[in-house]
Amino acid sequence: MTGAAPLRLPGLHDGRILARPNRFVAEVALAGGERVTAHVPNTGTLMTCWRPGAPVQLTRADNPRRKLAWTLERVDMGGGWIGVNTLRPNQVMAEGIAAGRIPALAGYGSLRREVPFAVAGGHSGRIDIGLDESTLSPPRAPALVEVKNVTLLDGGCLRFPDAQSERGRKHLELLTRAVESGRRGVMLFALNRPEGERFAPAWDIDPRYGEALLRAAAAGVELLAVRMLHQVDGIVTGAAAAMDLTRP
Repeated sequence: MTGAAPLRLPGLHDGRILARPNRFVAEVALAGGERVTAHVPNTGTLMTCWRPGAPVQLTRADNPRRKLAWTLERVDMGGGWIGVNTLRPNQVMAEGIAAGRIPALAGYGSLRREVPFAVAGGHSGRIDIGLDESTLSPPRAPALVEVKNVTLLDGGCLRFPDAQSERGRKHLELLTRAVESGRRGVMLFALNRPEGERFAPAWDIDPRYGEALLRAAAAGVELLAVRMLHQVDGIVTGAAAAMDLTRP
């Protein structure tokens, strides 16, 4: 796979966040003074990711069928842009994999998105990325890669999840079953803010997720933490970060 380009965010509009009436809506004052209501495409709490007055950037869609034309893309809490649109990490990581910028996932000739995966007598669902047709010698096994957006800052750690996540535990189960079937199962944590030295589970918020992560790793699921680097008008994959799975 070659020729993958960094993700561009065209038509970014500057503003300041005023309030969040609920998880999926933000009131924003644009740089010109206009007040708009923006969709927040994120099911988490955005803990440590917003406060009234914080600088933000939004995109605007011209689709008349959308209820809200504006979308909140990123917030600056003083350390640089934090990506809050959870649709973006999958795009960025897929492009990074295709371009060979994530060595652990390089060497595949085929990349698919939203791959159905079912376990006989158990869970079924979709995994974000499927990798096939290894070009290496010896070849790598086909891989299923689930991507999680990580924005929760806790001292020197970036943690996941920022709310209890039954869906996240289900994905770990699917990846474990993928390993049992002879595939690679990979949990890829996309670190979507510049602060923090390492990744760690959010034990205080969802200890069951932390335990499920340890079980998955023991069963052969590969864990990766990769930074997302925000540019003036886009986002690219960065370097891998250290992981700390120690229970508190």
